[in-house]
This record gives sequence, structure tokens and C-alpha cells, in this order.
Amino acid sequence: MISSDYTRSLFLTDSDTRIVLLVVDGLGGLPHSETGRSELETANLPHLDALCARGSSGLISPLGPGFTPGSGPAHLALFGYDPWTTAIGRGALSGLGLGLDFEPGDVAARLNFCTVDGAGKVTDRRAGRIPTELCEQLCALLQQISIPGIEVTVAPEMEYRAAVIFRGPGLSDGVTDSDPQVTGQAPLPLQASSATDERMVEVANEFLSQVGKILVEQSPANMVLIRGFGRYPELPSMQQVYGLHPVGIAGYPMYRGIASVVGMDTPETDWDVDAEFDLLQQRWRTCAEEDFYYVHVKKTDSAGEDGDFDKKVHLLQELDARIPRILELEPDVLIVTGDHSTPSVMGGHSWHPVPTVIASKAGFPMPEAQLTERSCAAGALGQIPSTALMALALAHAQRLAKFGA
Repeated sequence: MISSDYTRSLFLTDSDTRIVLLVVDGLGGLPHSETGRSELETANLPHLDALCARGSSGLISPLGPGFTPGSGPAHLALFGYDPWTTAIGRGALSGLGLGLDFEPGDVAARLNFCTVDGAGKVTDRRAGRIPTELCEQLCALLQQISIPGIEVTVAPEMEYRAAVIFRGPGLSDGVTDSDPQVTGQAPLPLQASSATDERMVEVANEFLSQVGKILVEQSPANMVLIRGFGRYPELPSMQQVYGLHPVGIAGYPMYRGIASVVGMDTPETDWDVDAEFDLLQQRWRTCAEEDFYYVHVKKTDSAGEDGDFDKKVHLLQELDARIPRILELEPDVLIVTGDHSTPSVMGGHSWHPVPTVIASKAGFPMPEAQLTERSCAAGALGQIPSTALMALALAHAQRLAKFGA
């Protein structure tokens, strides 16, 4: 995979070009059974299609053909870090994104508040997408958990999601998830990857036992699923590998977390698109030294996971109507892509490559191009690994020197 490792000796530090990377979470889809058109093909997207007509389009593959990515590795790939060798537990990203007291030696995990029946089987993995306000109340209840020798911190993230930080001796992150990924089954038993992880399994099982007792009378969220165990991560920064001064604009905490892991400044904002674009415009006009802006749009992924085809189409159209807010900033390079595909017809992440467009003065115009799966498949970029995208961004911004004589 082409990755950040190749740019260190080639990046130029004297360029004043600026790059915007707009990541539309779960962007790609699949055809609806009744119409034969995907969400992108169904939506009316004049501004995004115009970008494709004047830019270079193609498809990106987060992990390689056939592999379905989680959001963490998919974003690492987008930022040019090899996701197969720099795996980070999603809980660690949540802990960082929430700004929790999270240090080397600690282990974080992600929690989904869920609904279980009297037999302990999961009936709703997301507890009906409870509002964040209820998530905050439930996390407050879980603060009473006490495990000898272990400090436990539970914090709300968004809707049904929360994070937990474990601090104490002998902890590790080689633990499997309890989320069965389907309803009608009991949560999976936690398993240790090696003997050194047995202590963490013991601690996590005690945590889950106490959670079950505390939430037993709650509805609809009467249990949690735990997943994504991760230690505090340490990676080279984007300034080190690209010579950039990057900003991560993401309302959803987990995505601020992964942005902070790679050295981005991560100001807090609401996850509403207008609020994120407000912040982008503010930083663009007041922080002259910043030259790379990662902007994350979350709700398209949620609609895909819920299997709501029409809602995803509507959200894509709402986003398209706001694209002029980025264009008026006149970025030297504007990239629109997704971290992964989330087809509504599948109700979850998939392995399908993601439509992508790079708009710059160095684009390869194709007047009939559109931001759709089929059109991008015929684009000038072809199908490339996600890890190659940052090198292309730097090249389009004229920030990479020639390699070799």
C-alpha cells in the first residue's frame, strides 16, 4: 500500500496551498431492488456532480478487495497510515475524542447501550438509538461501579454510544468484543487473545456484571455491549509525515479522537453539518497557518446502518446544497469521499469501494462525470487504495517534490 511512509522525504514546506478533505461517512451504496439505482444515483446532487465534471474521480478501497472496514481503520487509511499495521482499538479513539483522562497504560473500550430480553438475548443493538441526554443519565448511573484495584471512568459519547476507561496494573487490550452484531443472540463471551490478556477479561466481565445489575430496570437500554478494546495510541503526526498544519472538524467524538491521534487540532463542534461548516469557515479565515482541513459528516452512515434508503438520499441532498459554502473559500484542493460504503440495502458497512473526487487545477475534467459508484468507476483515478489518497492530495496541492533524478 502507498502510505505516509513514502512522503516524508518528498513533502515541500514552502507551499501556501490549502486542502479540504470532506469525508461523508458511509458514502457508497448499492442499487435499490425496485429502481436499480444506489442512493448516490437516486439523489439530486448538482454541486457534487459538478465537482466530478471538473475534477478527477475514481474509487478508493479502504482495506483491499473483500475486506469490510470499521470506521477506525478506514480513517487511518484515508490519512495515509497503513490500517493493517497501525490498528487502534475504537475505544481508544472514543476516549481521545471525548477528551477523557486517558494515558499510556490505560485501556479504553466502546460501549453500546442495548436492549436484552428476559433470556439475556439482544433484541436491539442500539436500544432504539436513545437520545444523548438519556445516554448521559445512564452513564451517570454507571459511575457507581467499583472494581478492586481498578479505576473505572464511563462517559457518554453520542446517542446510544459511550466509552469506558480502565486504569490499573496488568491491563491489556487483547480482548474480543461482546457485540454479536445481530439480534436474537446473547452477547458473546469475552475472550483473551493470550494469557497476558486474562486479567483484562476478568476486569471487563466484572464491569459487565455490575452494569447488568444497575440497568436491569431501565428501558429500553438495560444492558451494554462492549467492543473495541484499545490502549493509548502513539503515531507520527501529519505534520511530521506531510509537513501540514491540520485541523479535524468533527462533531462526533470518535472522529475527533482519530484526528487527534494523527496530530490534528480538534476543536469541539456540534455534529450538525452547518455547525461544522461554520467552524471550517471561521478557521479558514482566522488561522492563516492551517493548510489541511478534515471535515466529517456522520449522519449518512447512520441512515445506511438503519437501512433507511430514503433518509440517506435526503441527507446527501442536504449536504450537496451546502457544498457552495466550501467552494466560496476557494480551496486549492477539495476532496470529497467516504471512509467506507454503508449500503442501506445491507444495513451496515461493506467492502465496496467508495466514490471519490479530487477537484483542483490539476484535475482531469470529464464533463459527464457524476459522484456515483458507476460513474466514478470510469474516472481518471481508477480504483486505488485509500492510503494513496493523501499522496494524491499533496500532489494536487503541489506539495510533493519529484522522486529521483
